[in-house]
Amino acid sequence: MIIDPEIQYLPEPRLTFGFNQKAIDPRDGLLLYGPFDSRKVGGAITLGIIGPEYLRKQLKDYLKRLHSPIVNEDFARPNFPGIESAFGISINFDSLIEIDIKDSDLEQYKKYVDSHQRIHNWTNLYVDKLIQYTSEEDRIVSIWLVVIPEYVYTYGRPKSRIPKDESNITTTLRKKDRETNQLNLFFQEEEDKLREAYQFEVNFHNQLKAKVLQHRIVTQIIRESKICEYSLSSEDIIKFESAKAWNISTTLYYKLGGLPWKLGDVRDNVCYLGLVYKKTEEKDKSRNACCAAQMFLDSGDGMVFRGNVGPWWNPQTKEFHLSRDDAYSMISQSMDAFYAKFNYYPEEIFIHAKTYFDDEEWAGFNEATQGKSRIIGVRIREVSNFKLFRDSSYCVPRGLMLKYDTHGAYLWTKGFIPRFKSQIGLEVPSPLDVYITRGSGDITTVCKDILGLSKLNYNTCIYGDGVPVTLKFADSIGEILTAGRNMRSGVLPFKHYI
Repeated sequence: MIIDPEIQYLPEPRLTFGFNQKAIDPRDGLLLYGPFDSRKVGGAITLGIIGPEYLRKQLKDYLKRLHSPIVNEDFARPNFPGIESAFGISINFDSLIEIDIKDSDLEQYKKYVDSHQRIHNWTNLYVDKLIQYTSEEDRIVSIWLVVIPEYVYTYGRPKSRIPKDESNITTTLRKKDRETNQLNLFFQEEEDKLREAYQFEVNFHNQLKAKVLQHRIVTQIIRESKICEYSLSSEDIIKFESAKAWNISTTLYYKLGGLPWKLGDVRDNVCYLGLVYKKTEEKDKSRNACCAAQMFLDSGDGMVFRGNVGPWWNPQTKEFHLSRDDAYSMISQSMDAFYAKFNYYPEEIFIHAKTYFDDEEWAGFNEATQGKSRIIGVRIREVSNFKLFRDSSYCVPRGLMLKYDTHGAYLWTKGFIPRFKSQIGLEVPSPLDVYITRGSGDITTVCKDILGLSKLNYNTCIYGDGVPVTLKFADSIGEILTAGRNMRSGVLPFKHYI
C-alpha cells in the first residue's frame, strides 16, 4: 500500500571480530581484535603457487611484503599492519608448494588467433597440473595462487583479439564442424581435441574456475600487474597499496577456511538466498538458462547450489522464472543443507532476486518450506532514475532509507560515510529499490538486513558494497556454472566461485 514518503536513517551495521568484539569497519576490527575465526585458522600456513618461474618469484616477493606494514596517508584507505598482525597468520615460505608453467608454452598459445583454442589451451596448462597434483600428492593445499602473465589476462577475455602478425597460428574449426557427429577417417583424434575447446566460454577466469570445481580445488587468480615491483613507482598507485594488501589478505584468510568477520547484530535462525540465473546461449530467442542459489547463513558464510538447466528465460518479459518442480528442488537443497549444519530448519528464509516471483515458482518455494520455515520474497533492483540531493558539501549518507510503500523502500548503500568524513565515489549515489513481493515482512527490517549483507564480501576488505552479497556475485557465479557444457559441481562453499 502506497504511503506518504518517510525518511529514516539506518545505523551502520556492526561486525563481530575476535573475542566477540564489534566494529563497523572491517579494517578497524581486524587491526584491533583480529579475525572472528582466530582460533580456527592461525600460525604458519602453507600455500600452493602455480605459474611461470619469474612470476612465482615476483609473487613470493609480494607475499613477503604483506608481512610488513604498508603506510598510507589517505584517510579513506587505512594503513595495513601486516598479515600476521591483522589475521594472526604467516606464510611458511620454506614449505611453499610450487608448480611450474613454462612461459614458452603460454607464449606459444598466445599466437592462436581462435580465442576458443587460445584460452582453452591456456587454462589446461594450469588445470591439468592442478588436477594431477591433487590426485597424486599427499600434501593438502588449501588454496592455490594462480599467477598469470598480463597478456593472459588481456587476451583471455571475451571479444579479445591478438594483434596481427605473420607468426600467428590459425588452428581452428569451421562453425559447422564444431558440433558435427560425422567421423573423420584420418584426423578424428585431432578434430575431437579441437572441438573440445568450443564447449567452454571464452573467458580465462571463468573457464579455469569451472574446470576445477568438481575437483574441489580452491584458487585465487593473480595478475602480473598486481604484484610486480614497478607498481610501487607511482604515487597514484602507492596510495592503493594498503587497500590491495587488505583485499588479498582477507581473501587468503577466507579461502583458507577462516571467517574474517560476521554480522554483529544478526537475527538468529535466519538464512538468505540469492537466486542466480545465466542463459546458456546468447541467442535472443533462446529460453534455456541455468539456475543456482547462493545461501548465506546468519554467520555470514555461504554455499552455492546448482539447479537444473531449463526454459527459465522469457524473451518477452526479459525475466527468469523457474517451474514449480525446480523451484521446489532448489529450496529443498538449501533447507537440507541448513538442517545438516544445525540440526534444525531456519525460522525465516529471505529469497533475494532481481525480478518478481511468479505464481508457479512461488508455489514450489512454499511447498518446499511448508511446516518448516517462513519464506519472504524480496526484489532488489539498482535504479538510476531516482536520486536525493542534500544541502551539504556531501551527498546523502549511506544507510538512508526512503519508505514509499508498506512493502517498498529506496535504500542508499552508497553515500557519505562519517567514518571517513567523505563519500565513496564522485557521483551522486543511486539507491536500491527494495520491495517485498511475496510473503509478509517488515520493510525496515528487510532493509537493515540488506545493509548488513552489503558488508559480507570476503573477496575484498572494504567498508561496504553497493549491493548485498546475495546478489553481488550472481552474474559471475552464473558465468562460472555455464562456462562449460555439462559441468558438474555439486554443493560447494562460496569460496570456490570468488
